[in-house]
Amino acid sequence: MDKVFIEGLEVDTLIGVFDWERGIRQCLRLDLECAWDVQAPASADELSRALDYAALAARIQAFAGEARFLLVETFAERLAGTLMAEFGIPWLRLRVTKPGAVPAAAGVGVEIERGCR
Repeated sequence: MDKVFIEGLEVDTLIGVFDWERGIRQCLRLDLECAWDVQAPASADELSRALDYAALAARIQAFAGEARFLLVETFAERLAGTLMAEFGIPWLRLRVTKPGAVPAAAGVGVEIERGCR
């Protein structure tokens, strides 16, 4: 299975369950892997046949800008569904890290896998 990936994409969003979190934007770090056949776009050397990672990144940024979730789990689940539906992605793995949420840890978060390989 071929994959298109984005590593370490940082987005600002409104996320958290505590009152103080509801009034600020916080950084999330995302790692995304998407199943995608790269032979077709490679053979024609055409962006229109590829899974455009710049378009993916822009959509993720826009999603985060509009999001207002309590849980990282909800953010991940809704983002995965949005990307799969809008880009026709058959399978993805999404890791969402919330740096600084636990002071003694570099980050905490969730990793989900959706769709069929």
